[in-house]
Amino acid sequence: MATTAAAVWGRAEQQDFRARVRGCLLGGALGDALGAGAEGRTLARLREAHGPDGLTDPVPAFGRRGAVTAATQMSLFTVDGLIRAQVRRDTGHWHPPTDVHRAHLRWAATQRDWGPDERRRDNGWLAREEWLYARRNPPRACLTGLGDDILGTLDRPKNPDAGDSGALARSAPFGLLVGWEPQLVCQLAVECAAQTHGAPAAGLAAGAFAVTVHGLARGGPVEAAVARALEQLAVRPGHEPVTEALGRALGAVREGAPDADRVTALGAGENRAEGQLAAAVYCALVGEDVRHGLRLAVNHDGPSAVTGALTGALLGALHGETALPPAWLADLEGRATVLELADDFAMEMTQGAALHGPAESAPGWLARYPRG
Repeated sequence: MATTAAAVWGRAEQQDFRARVRGCLLGGALGDALGAGAEGRTLARLREAHGPDGLTDPVPAFGRRGAVTAATQMSLFTVDGLIRAQVRRDTGHWHPPTDVHRAHLRWAATQRDWGPDERRRDNGWLAREEWLYARRNPPRACLTGLGDDILGTLDRPKNPDAGDSGALARSAPFGLLVGWEPQLVCQLAVECAAQTHGAPAAGLAAGAFAVTVHGLARGGPVEAAVARALEQLAVRPGHEPVTEALGRALGAVREGAPDADRVTALGAGENRAEGQLAAAVYCALVGEDVRHGLRLAVNHDGPSAVTGALTGALLGALHGETALPPAWLADLEGRATVLELADDFAMEMTQGAALHGPAESAPGWLARYPRG
């Protein structure tokens, strides 16, 4: 897999990119945390408990306000894997799906171990973050797909019938590879989805989501980003369910004022990757601001944390970190970790050559992101 030539990064471009990376990762975590408080409750119950508008601010989940689910956990390890891929490139080994898979295996260890295993020299810093060692509704296909060391591929995917949103929810970071061409972003997301989710729609939804994030991270509007995603889908077998879902999301924008019924009708009410993608795209298109978009995304009968995480990642990449609700950020679990990882990713993508190379590398960086 090849990338395009490295972009020339001026100071303003680096600052804009970092703001969008932070926005995407923090926004996804905020939507995840807001949705976690609605998870498992019907819209009727949410309105009964919180008023006619349903859930409008984060409420405690997993014992605290601002807690995130496996969607955020896995997204962070996706970022870790992408940084490792860039660092390992100096050694002549260049296969990002392998590095992402290894990162997700480190996530899988957080779901069964009590805490970080200090004997593992390849952990790097992220896998030593103790707050990540908690089960937060991990998708079954993610646990089983990462239950051994075997790499799922497009020819031999793990869980061939798994069509839920588990792979989709961790795929926003692929879109932050703004120096890559959209078709390569899509391909990487699809290949990595196959490591746990083998249903074609699940992988293609992940690819479409990544390409949409990619367009936003490059500074484009939502409509253009979705159009580019549709272009990438059109040439891939089995794209019809995802293409049709995105078409419904675009059409729903013109059908009247946004409400919970429209979000549910697009597929938010069930855990299918294409429906969750469509609902999130719709919420990003019609959201008056980040708060409005996220509130719209989580008030329905389905997996609210997923819809919230997807919508938050889109809106964060679109608007940058300063558009995120500060009071929500103040309560966000793991905010310092998310920020640190976002900044590391931005630094690696814009200044990686100054951090490592075939001849000489910064020891501190290799300690954070080991090549082994």
